[in-house]
Amino acid sequence: MRRRPATTLLGALAGLALAAVLGRGASEAREPDEVLPKYVGARSCKLCHIAPSTGAQHKIWQNSRHSKAYEVLATDKAKEFAKAKGIADAQKAAECLKCHVTGHGLPTERFGEKFSLEEGVSCESCHGPGEFYATKEVFEKGREEAIAKGLVIPDEKLCRTCHNEESPAYKEFHFEEFKKKIEHPKPKAEGGK
Repeated sequence: MRRRPATTLLGALAGLALAAVLGRGASEAREPDEVLPKYVGARSCKLCHIAPSTGAQHKIWQNSRHSKAYEVLATDKAKEFAKAKGIADAQKAAECLKCHVTGHGLPTERFGEKFSLEEGVSCESCHGPGEFYATKEVFEKGREEAIAKGLVIPDEKLCRTCHNEESPAYKEFHFEEFKKKIEHPKPKAEGGK
């Protein structure tokens, strides 16, 4: 009988450790002494990703539903979903914010001065925190350097962390079809797709 409390305690500790790693996401797993990059905000990304000659990615994001993800939580429909789930304010509820804002639940020191949760699902929700790769020097060196500095190339698994049945507004998710709606490649002459 004495082994049961120890087993329960070990199981609980293992569960907490797993939740801590999973709660940070794949791009957040780290070594204990590693410095984690900050989220710099879409305004920082805009500096290099606004011109048509480089792909106008910021404008594509700005015109997408992702950029309105936080705003949508204030709509009548969102209030209806929240009420059905016993949530008083969807714009403050962790179960909503985890998919409607970038980096929800992380400590405040992980966010730079230009970051704003009102940006909703911004560039860094899909591409990872930009502090180390969102610099002029890295931009000039190209995509491979950005990837080496932490740029994430999103895939279906990443998208499904939010686009899943857990959402009260879930619609069947067809990755290839939906990916086309938000594609924002660099022009081929600039080293894009």
